[in-house]
Amino acid sequence: MGYGNWDDSAYDAARTFRAAHGVDDFGYTADMRSVPWDKWTAHESLDPKNVGLRESRDSDDHGNSLPIVVLFDVTGSMGTVPRIMQEKLGKLHGLLQRKGYAEDPQIMFGGIGDADSDRVPLQVGQFESDNRMDEQLRLILLEGGGGGQKSESYELAAYFIARHTATDAWDKRGKKGYVFIVGDELNKPRLSSRHIRHVIGDKMKQDIAVDSVYRELADRWNVHYILPNQSSYYGDPEIAEHWRAILGERFLRLDDPAAVCELIALTIGIGEDRIDLGAGLADLRDIGSEGAAEAVGKALAPVGVARTNSTGSVGALPAAGSGTDDVDFGR
Repeated sequence: MGYGNWDDSAYDAARTFRAAHGVDDFGYTADMRSVPWDKWTAHESLDPKNVGLRESRDSDDHGNSLPIVVLFDVTGSMGTVPRIMQEKLGKLHGLLQRKGYAEDPQIMFGGIGDADSDRVPLQVGQFESDNRMDEQLRLILLEGGGGGQKSESYELAAYFIARHTATDAWDKRGKKGYVFIVGDELNKPRLSSRHIRHVIGDKMKQDIAVDSVYRELADRWNVHYILPNQSSYYGDPEIAEHWRAILGERFLRLDDPAAVCELIALTIGIGEDRIDLGAGLADLRDIGSEGAAEAVGKALAPVGVARTNSTGSVGALPAAGSGTDDVDFGR
């Protein structure tokens, strides 16, 4: 995937049309809310079951593709973040491309829920370079569930990206892409083989240690977790300690949830050595995002975003179909 080019005019016209006709930006969610909960399903284009690979490939239009994955927690109050992203998608793309943060960005959106309790615990789109990225974002089901255990199935999403994506950035250039998980809770204590079989379709017979999943993911991706100031967990030290233990400086706290697009854009620009933090914040002020600049500067300044284009290897996940129980692979 990843063909075509983004068109601001088409994006603005579509938003204006929906607003004028009272059409929900997230129309698939509106459709699902008109049927019983036990009939809810992921849209067929975002269903991760037996999909094989989601691919980010170079093309005549985009010869230096940079894959970017943005995964939202769509449980409870976190369901507002995808709406913020959809409203500001043009600004995100503008910062990435017109400001030169990424030459050929290809973005895949997805939704994360709770595999223990939700009807739709995982949704994953395609890598897109044109206005289809807006279309796939709006097809995400904002289920709004969650299990109430202070954890969601982030590790299941991490497994999918680790095992079910292929990118020319890595295959041709040895270059990592970017993964952003936007949420406010913990991973499950382990990645359940039952969840893998039921949601993704891989014939896994064993549970997997969570840190092994993220080590595998980090082999080809620069992985970040964004905790927006959205719920009572924002100030919870257990959340911060949990994610810092997994991702270190790539755990990012964001005071203003409305600045999530800007934070993603600047993190990529800095990671690609296109800007430093000061220049990125100046860019935000230049486009009228003064409030976002303050929140993004606070999110990035304390940790000093690391240069993230190394190609070192990490431990692998167990092969699908192996039979050992709950082994911590990759240590």
